[in-house]
Amino acid sequence: MTQRSQQALSEAPIVAVVERSGFVESVHRGIVVAVDAQGSVLFERGDASAPHFPRSSNKPIQALAMVRSGLDLPADLLALASASHSGEDFHLDGVRRILAGAGLSEDDLQNTPDLPYDEQARREWLAAGHEPTSIAQNCSGKHAAMLATCVVNDWDTATYRDPSHPLQVAMADALADLCGESVAATGIDGCGAPVMAVSPLGLARAFGRLAAATDGPERVVAQAIREFPEFLGGTRRDVTDLIRCVPGLVAKDGAEAVYAIGLPDGRGVVVKIADGGQRARPVVAAAALRELGVEAEVLERLASAPILGHGQPVGAVRAV
Repeated sequence: MTQRSQQALSEAPIVAVVERSGFVESVHRGIVVAVDAQGSVLFERGDASAPHFPRSSNKPIQALAMVRSGLDLPADLLALASASHSGEDFHLDGVRRILAGAGLSEDDLQNTPDLPYDEQARREWLAAGHEPTSIAQNCSGKHAAMLATCVVNDWDTATYRDPSHPLQVAMADALADLCGESVAATGIDGCGAPVMAVSPLGLARAFGRLAAATDGPERVVAQAIREFPEFLGGTRRDVTDLIRCVPGLVAKDGAEAVYAIGLPDGRGVVVKIADGGQRARPVVAAAALRELGVEAEVLERLASAPILGHGQPVGAVRAV
């Protein structure tokens, strides 16, 4: 399975070029897939059936598993449970609210201590004399919600990161259910929680189903993300702008340059940049959505990323 995934990445087509002063100095290879509401492939670049770790793009599906397991949070905090948040003050306050509602504290968090993800929030955090902490790390909303789900079900909170824990089993089941395929592998994510591998094709189907849901826990999670996209990302994040500006869209970015997107008509899109380069991720995702006929001003903004020379734009990252 690992060999197939490696081959899919190494043989992936070029999906973006980096131009400086009219000269192509780098390229990004990647896998892109879009599906219709029935899960049939609309277009595919590279082998989208080989499994990969979606990293944080799995989080809305993990939040779904928690809601299915009885977690009941207000919409802003449910979006935060699905988040790789920027570490802004309202994110940290939200994490504390989740923990307090379950009778827990920051000491119960087991995610890896880190600085805030957002550059401005990180500078402010350091200027205030703070060290890396679990609550500042971008996965603390998910970890707080996982702990709260354990409290609801009277599950052990000390071992919630163990892949055999009932919480993690429920998450694997939800991912397999929405993707329509079994989890191919389980590893350890950057935050210390399990990360589960599925194919980009399966993930595209999952996000299409999530975005098109008209009732049930799927609808609850999708609506929370739509209503509070700044809790999913942050005030200066491309994923926040994308959700806010395309009606009905649900999306989640992930480490190693993964982007999973669902449209309200049931179509789904997944982008995986082979080298993990984040600069190409929103550019290629915007191109894929335009290929599907989605029209929005935000896609024009994301269509290229500037390349600077002496602080001025001298080129751009552009999708092929």
